[in-house]
Amino acid sequence: MPYRALVRSFRLVACVAALVQLTACASTQSNATKPPPPASVVALYGQLDQASRSYETALQQTRAGDMEGAQKTLDASLDQLRDAAAHCGATPGCDPQRFFSVFDHLLRLKDGSFIGDQTPDDEDTSTSPPLAPLTGQAGAGSLPEAQRSVTLLRGHQLSELIAMNGPVKAALEMWLTQWRGNLMEAYVNYQFLRQEMWPQYQQQGLPEALLFGIMAKESGGKVHAVSRSGAAGPLQFMYATGLRFGLTDQDGFDTRFDPADSARANAEYINEQLKSFNDNLELTLAAYNGGEGRMHRLVGEDTSVSFYDPRIYAQLSQETRDYVPEVLAAAWLFLHPDSYNLRFPRVDGQTANITLKRSASLSELTVCLGSPNDMPDGWFRTLRNLNPRLDPQQEQPLGAELQIPKSLEKVYDARCVDGPWPILASDLHNAVVPVFPEPAPAAADPVVRYTVRRGDTLATIVRRHGSCASEAQVARMNNLKFSHIKAGQVLKLPSCR
Repeated sequence: MPYRALVRSFRLVACVAALVQLTACASTQSNATKPPPPASVVALYGQLDQASRSYETALQQTRAGDMEGAQKTLDASLDQLRDAAAHCGATPGCDPQRFFSVFDHLLRLKDGSFIGDQTPDDEDTSTSPPLAPLTGQAGAGSLPEAQRSVTLLRGHQLSELIAMNGPVKAALEMWLTQWRGNLMEAYVNYQFLRQEMWPQYQQQGLPEALLFGIMAKESGGKVHAVSRSGAAGPLQFMYATGLRFGLTDQDGFDTRFDPADSARANAEYINEQLKSFNDNLELTLAAYNGGEGRMHRLVGEDTSVSFYDPRIYAQLSQETRDYVPEVLAAAWLFLHPDSYNLRFPRVDGQTANITLKRSASLSELTVCLGSPNDMPDGWFRTLRNLNPRLDPQQEQPLGAELQIPKSLEKVYDARCVDGPWPILASDLHNAVVPVFPEPAPAAADPVVRYTVRRGDTLATIVRRHGSCASEAQVARMNNLKFSHIKAGQVLKLPSCR
């Protein structure tokens, strides 16, 4: 059987498992103690278990080169899954959680197989070159657009370290619903930053999905992002932590904003904390968000403790409780978009250097480039990300070198060198906005006014309002005779400012 067809068949297993979830939801039961399941349910569970074992067998046969045998085994597995899916929802006592578990199991098996290297759309990437050895600066051509290889994380597959529990499932739903736009924006931004950031992680033996998950949560791939607490860059380093990992000022440029430097520092930090927390990824991410000092005090010497242990989880801020599963969920979706009915946009992330044929700022280039290649939001963010050291409003001289998406090389020549668009862009950029001096603040009123209430005396009014004047001064200010006042009368009192 052709290799691609077999891959599609394996993908169908995951799709059938997803359908099983939907079918089984109608029969969800309480977690209360139940009597032993009837024989009909036991038989369904047997089919489900056998389907899972057959899937593993088919993978082994594929790795061994037995495509024909793998196809027969897979066909039997699919038949069992279809039969179980058709009957579980209508069978009293059938527990849908069994089907959820099998679906999760198949996803994790997928990470250990060749299927994990396919693109979300099952696109043929046979013409994509493999990752080149990382000697010197890796070029865009050495980085396949959508490689899905799952790097070992200190001896473990990433999928083995992501517990598919309630918080992670809730985070998956958020990324797929309310944050879906943020996820897509982060993915597009990352494709153009990938050639700078991914080699840093690869050198440290860390999975690309983890890098994407952290970046998606921290900045959405906005290189110049700065938080209210002062964290900066695509991976949001605090100033002191950045210094510890070599992120400094270079000729007035904060290297926390440099994609390659920040990815290198982040990878070094993650590996440092993994070593400190006995390869516990969740504790490591919690340390990145909430501070390693706090996490070490909470964990103590028991580095085998779970992040979700109440002794740890209950002591963390809500931000950190949310942060860890949200990073893991984004990483999981990066690996398995097709399993969650998610399709990332197709992006050619290769970049190229151009020499300006007329002076222009990044803002002007954004105007004249327009929205080619289905970029309705334009190219401002991408141009900023690719040229992080440049002020986007500062005009760059003729002959300056800029980095742009490779797909825009011809667009630049056609739209930004001659013709009406660069003229329009320059006219908008150089528009003069009237500037007027701020009006002088009005002088403070030297007095305050008080309406006399029943029972007030001049002495009590002066004491109550902490007046800086005496009763006699207040009396003179208000032309009072014998300090006589009456309810409803408005008095002037000195302002003590």
